[in-house]
Amino acid sequence: MLARAHTYTLVGLEAVPIDVEVDAAAGLPGLTVVGLPDQAVKEARDRVRAAVVNSQYDLPSRRITVNLAPANLKKAGGLFDLAIALGLLAASDQLDPAALDDVVVAGELALDGSLRPVSGILPIVMAARHGRRRTLLIPEANAAEAAAVNTIRSIPVAHLRQAVEYLSGRLALSPVVHTRTLRAARAGRHEVDFADVKGQAMAKRALEVAVAGGHHALLVGPPGSGKSMLASRLPTIQPDMTLEEALETTKIHSVAGLLSPDRPLLTQRAFRAPHHTSSAVSLVGGGADPRPGEISLAHHGVLFLDELPEFHRDVIESLRQPLEDGVVTVARARRAVVFPARFILIAAMNPCPCGHLGDPRRCCRCTPIQIQRYHAKLSGPLLDRIDLHIEVPAVPFQTLSQPTDGEPSRAIQRRVVAARRRQRRRLKALGLSANAQMRHKDLHRLCAPTEPARALLKTAMEELHFSARAYDKILKVARTIADLAGAEAIEPAHLAEAIQYRSLDRQWWG
Repeated sequence: MLARAHTYTLVGLEAVPIDVEVDAAAGLPGLTVVGLPDQAVKEARDRVRAAVVNSQYDLPSRRITVNLAPANLKKAGGLFDLAIALGLLAASDQLDPAALDDVVVAGELALDGSLRPVSGILPIVMAARHGRRRTLLIPEANAAEAAAVNTIRSIPVAHLRQAVEYLSGRLALSPVVHTRTLRAARAGRHEVDFADVKGQAMAKRALEVAVAGGHHALLVGPPGSGKSMLASRLPTIQPDMTLEEALETTKIHSVAGLLSPDRPLLTQRAFRAPHHTSSAVSLVGGGADPRPGEISLAHHGVLFLDELPEFHRDVIESLRQPLEDGVVTVARARRAVVFPARFILIAAMNPCPCGHLGDPRRCCRCTPIQIQRYHAKLSGPLLDRIDLHIEVPAVPFQTLSQPTDGEPSRAIQRRVVAARRRQRRRLKALGLSANAQMRHKDLHRLCAPTEPARALLKTAMEELHFSARAYDKILKVARTIADLAGAEAIEPAHLAEAIQYRSLDRQWWG
């Protein structure tokens, strides 16, 4: 007898529908899984056998073939176990095959028949709500994650027997309760504040500009000047996440298996700080079964790369395309997977290997060739893609010894939110939300400076030899500075500040 169950598999961040066909025919007893399964799916044979028997169902003494269609798509993970088990019971007349027509099932089976949670439930629920089947059976441990999406009945089950009883109509189970509010999760969410940072007024201003326009920034300063402290407080001044942004971020973490049961919906912007020994795959994503990397986990948040020159050259150069496009494409022989990567890059580095170049209080011990080699670790094309280059000097004792009286993050965030609101109104027709996302063809219309500002920009381009990309970056940053000031046009003062943020690459790398 032939039975069919329905489930999904993950390809990157997308959930693709899979038909699980189970045929119980005459022949030598055995269970075969076909349809390009990986090792975890092949091992489902033993898990399903034990789960069926330990749930007090009969294991048919027949030749059982399980086909996962479409056959040309690789299947990975343990989320097919429940679909295979239910299809087997339907093929052996222990469950009505018609009961599987209108449901989607996903879950990994333990040997006793209980259901274990699986990664990627959120993209599965989001994909299933657009299909014609309106009921989804999921492990009970994934119920909170599924509650983030409505318009589909997500039924949590704890055991294989419970799933069979529900499908047979002998057990009533309640769907998960959907909630759309983020307010409770946002309350008291940050433990750090910009008011904790003493001094560094110029760096604070530059980071406010970076967040307001979604620009990337490079912090250059000696050890202990506060670069990491400043970067870690960046999420406190970013706008609160919308529900759509929260779902996108949660979806990525769900596929990566990083969601915790007590935080099924991520409502805080991500702050990812990978170590400088990280590989290119861990940073941009990939692997035999492509998974999102750190830049995708930082989507809608901040990626902080401390000690940037200490990263391997191929690792930091792999950031070029994501910094421009906001996505990363991982190509493999069978397919290419696209992961979102719309983040704010905050990189930090010392001015030289010893860290004291330009420090009036301490002497630099590096030779000119050592300094040159250190700076050469960062290529010109990479620096061109970083909008703001910010010098972070050492903080003097007088400033450190004073009581903390800096501006709190909430006050800075209000200005950032107001600037972002102006940008959304201006960029809504283009489908964009921040100035950093503007394309070159949009600059002439949306970032036109006044005549005095245009003359200043012309002089800067000729004297400082900025590249064409740097020209675009300067206009975008100037537009953000004007938005923070509430100005309609880009004035010379806005443009002068934007040009100031491009001076370090000409000073050291020019």
